[in-house]
Amino acid sequence: MHPVIERFGKSVVIVDGGMGTLLQANGLMGGELPELWNLTHPEVLLKIQSDYVNAGCDILTANMFGANRLKLEKTGHTVQEVVSQALELAHRASGGKAAVALDIGPSGKLLKPFGDLAFDDAYELFKEEIIAGRDNADLVIIETMSDAYEAKAALLAAKENCDLPVIVTFTFDSTGKLLTGSNIPAALLLAESLGADAVGINCSLGPEQMESFVDEMLTLTNLPIVINPNAGLPVSVNGETSYPVGPEEFYAYMERFAEKGAAILGGCCGTTPEHIRLLAERLKNKPVKERHIEKKTVVSSYTHTVTFGARPILIGERINPTGKPRLKQALREGDLEYLCREGIAQTEHGADILDVNVGLPELDEPAVMEKAIINLQSVTNTPLQIDTSNVEAMERALRIYNGKPLVNSVNGKEESLHTVLPLVKKYGAAVVALTLDEKGIPASAAERVAIAEKILKTAESYGIDRSDVI
Repeated sequence: MHPVIERFGKSVVIVDGGMGTLLQANGLMGGELPELWNLTHPEVLLKIQSDYVNAGCDILTANMFGANRLKLEKTGHTVQEVVSQALELAHRASGGKAAVALDIGPSGKLLKPFGDLAFDDAYELFKEEIIAGRDNADLVIIETMSDAYEAKAALLAAKENCDLPVIVTFTFDSTGKLLTGSNIPAALLLAESLGADAVGINCSLGPEQMESFVDEMLTLTNLPIVINPNAGLPVSVNGETSYPVGPEEFYAYMERFAEKGAAILGGCCGTTPEHIRLLAERLKNKPVKERHIEKKTVVSSYTHTVTFGARPILIGERINPTGKPRLKQALREGDLEYLCREGIAQTEHGADILDVNVGLPELDEPAVMEKAIINLQSVTNTPLQIDTSNVEAMERALRIYNGKPLVNSVNGKEESLHTVLPLVKKYGAAVVALTLDEKGIPASAAERVAIAEKILKTAESYGIDRSDVI
């Protein structure tokens, strides 16, 4: 592990600044892929990145933000070729002084149901980038994500195909929402639950517009908070785009963010080595303010969170075929429109979470469960509870779920503990725990408590926090 990684959350770490705007200043034309300049203008990349290293940055991002197959397929260049060259140049510029980040940006397409890119296809795009660069990088930065679902695809690709630390940063609009509707708590919860090592915000806004978001993020998680603003909101000067916030003004905001507890600071569009130089000279290695955020039991959809504890949480149970002939008929006929109507109706009547159970002996439950989750999430933003004893169906649902789901359920049986809990951990879910075991439902409270303790102890052995066990 690079020494910079060991400082995460302990002392302030400085990331480099803008790349695209500096390449434009060196002649990059509109519509031209910046990543191809690794091959055609390596001397420009080396100069810019060397300037950032000399300015004192701790993390240098390789110029591979858009180096995915979709963007490169008509260029005649492969992902492996572009990613390898990007990392090679970054290492040459770093000279070992800065950690080199494998940089993952959005695919360039919207994922279903908002667009036409399937979740699994997005995963494969990011997996290809990760594999191409994992052996020559110190960490992964997944950045400028305006869709939490796409961030999940990228984060799973990183976690499943390399063992590098992962930073995830989102791009929120001026109201604190992602393009696809997620608010800040839901986005950060998703990234944290899936194992991100640091989370935060980058691009779109300047430091002034980000300040209230920084304050909010610092109350939501104990993970290191990453803040990489633009050098203000872009303005047009003589027909050219310009960023108005200079190094001193930029630093003044970033100093305040550091004082509040932000741990990883850098810049995005419009920032330069001079912006980063001030951060490095005045903030680098300063102790990060300690924060102790109480862990809460929280689940989410792709737009918002639901927190247990303050009031009763209402779970709609009508998408469950037990005792429901009409639902059984719909499941057998593949009538997912009926399931969607049931989901919408329960939401309209006040359900906080919708239970989803499609288990019938004659059905391919994994396939039906996956379709049910996808269809329900296309018509309602209510969080879902995945209700199945079929492990394959559970994993497929957890994988394609857009948010932090609730799993129903685990119990004290050894088989249940060691099949369900690993999936809960891998996909960052919360889980309902039933106090029964191989002997059935205990007659005494003491026996039930003993099973509860066993479930909690086993969950913690898998790295699941107690707050995620209900």
